[in-house]
Amino acid sequence: MPRGRSTFTKRQKEQARQQKQRDKAERKSQRKQEKQEGSVDEMRELREHAEAQAALFRVGSDESSSVESSTTDDSNGIDR
Repeated sequence: MPRGRSTFTKRQKEQARQQKQRDKAERKSQRKQEKQEGSVDEMRELREHAEAQAALFRVGSDESSSVESSTTDDSNGIDR
């Protein structure tokens, strides 16, 4: 039994609509993956920056403690 032209066009429109839905879902999942990867990179950069800042503070505190120890050594030598 042959189908009418309207049935054929309806079927084509429905298939096109479903394809658009699939494309949209695929784009959405790609954006979600890119966003997750980006946040991981940002977190890594923040950690590296924090470690660098902590290292700078540690370097400064090491120098001040070594200066204090050298001044105590000098004062011990003068007292004798």
